Amino acid sequence: MLALLTQMGVRAEVSGQAMTLDGSCVDQPVAPYELVKTMRASILVLGPLVARLGEARVSLPGGCTIGARPVEQHIKGLQLMGAQVELEHGYINARIKQGTRLKGSRIIFDMITVTGTENLLMAATLAEGETVLENAAREPEVADLAHLLVAMGAKIDGIGTDQLTIQGVDRLHGARHQVIPDRIEAGTFLCAVAAAGGDIMLRNIEPMLLDVVLNKLCEAGVRIESGSNWIRATMNQRPSAVSFRTSEYPAFPTDMQAQFMALNCIAVGAAQIIETIFENRFMHVQELNRLGANIMADGNTAFVTGVEHLSGARVMATDLRASASLAIAGLVAEGETLIERIYHLDRGYDQMEQKLSALGAREETYDL
Repeated sequence: MLALLTQMGVRAEVSGQAMTLDGSCVDQPVAPYELVKTMRASILVLGPLVARLGEARVSLPGGCTIGARPVEQHIKGLQLMGAQVELEHGYINARIKQGTRLKGSRIIFDMITVTGTENLLMAATLAEGETVLENAAREPEVADLAHLLVAMGAKIDGIGTDQLTIQGVDRLHGARHQVIPDRIEAGTFLCAVAAAGGDIMLRNIEPMLLDVVLNKLCEAGVRIESGSNWIRATMNQRPSAVSFRTSEYPAFPTDMQAQFMALNCIAVGAAQIIETIFENRFMHVQELNRLGANIMADGNTAFVTGVEHLSGARVMATDLRASASLAIAGLVAEGETLIERIYHLDRGYDQMEQKLSALGAREETYDL
């Protein structure tokens, strides 16, 4: 992300866990294929560039191959706001007439989209007049972005709901903001202790971001204690199988599906998992089965029958959350598990191997 922003003209300084960004000199409204192909979030520069500079050339996104994630909602919204958008040679080319601004509009999303909501939310802050986003995503990350924009001078009502109303302003200014904790990283570590057993304390996490996940962990037999910014999880038994259906926030997150599947692999009983967000997000099934799991997938439904033991093997990470599920399965498998293509894991987790090792796991990283 820093490479993408700096090549556009953003000045960035990183100091420990803090980052200072200066966007006053942005003059290159291009997101090239070489950068975008590795990170789908690159699409998020589209709306801000059009709103700020009047044009953008952004490569169609890449990222994890977990299913079709079309950008039609992004494009439709910008067109309703007055932008001319063309798809040409693998790029999205968007522009508005020189000397004009995007126009506020009423935009109804055909489907709930997190990045679509974020893209048009950012574009609307600098549009002329009022923009209403209906059927907007309600994920905590969307609300966090909205709070940052408000701190920068944006006028946004309905934060945290499925209808956002934005009054455009002439410009935004600098602000200081603390990003919310990563609820999916936290949920992954909770699934790890649920599967492997133990007693862990997560700090700097907001339990309310994980209500559904915590309920399912309790159903699996994990003892959960929590405070305003911490969660303690204790597990001293074989977990019970838990069934669930993924859906948009505040329902069960699709980004926790693979980790809970790993947990179910060694649970007592059987569980049914229904994936409703991405049609190709069961690629970890065959890899978990290589470790001795008993999983049958049929369309968007997976049936998991728990087994007493998994057996270490060589497996391949196919996407970000699949790699996390294999790490969890490797923790409980007998013998050594070698996970290949962990670059997926590194895109979504900060030094996971060090954190797991600090909790007692025996992990090593190799260059193959």
